[in-house]
Amino acid sequence: QVQLVESGGGLVQAGGSLRLSCAASGRTLGDYLMGWFRQAPGKERQFVAAIIRDGDNTYYADSVKGRFTISRDNAKNTVYLQMNSLKPEDTAVYYCAARPSTIVFRTASYYPYWGQGTQVTVSS
Repeated sequence: QVQLVESGGGLVQAGGSLRLSCAASGRTLGDYLMGWFRQAPGKERQFVAAIIRDGDNTYYADSVKGRFTISRDNAKNTVYLQMNSLKPEDTAVYYCAARPSTIVFRTASYYPYWGQGTQVTVSS
């Protein structure tokens, strides 16, 4: 079992930055595909970014490409999402997810482990 805890959310003005963290316990993250998803009110959970276990391969939704960066520190068992140039449409609850995998998945249902989420609100 993997337990995930997100932190770093908050209220920021458009154009600002936030860094989300996802701390894992229970297993070593190095064996897991890690993903970030987000869910706005009334909408489905949406893929944001993912990183393969070695950290060399990252994947992004088109809507965040060039603005968000996913990274991982396997020694600290932590995954990060650096979010720059934030827009009001980035407002959502952001979730960290994990799957034992060596290939990427962009669909939420393929991830068995989830954190509780952290709220990100971007004001215009």
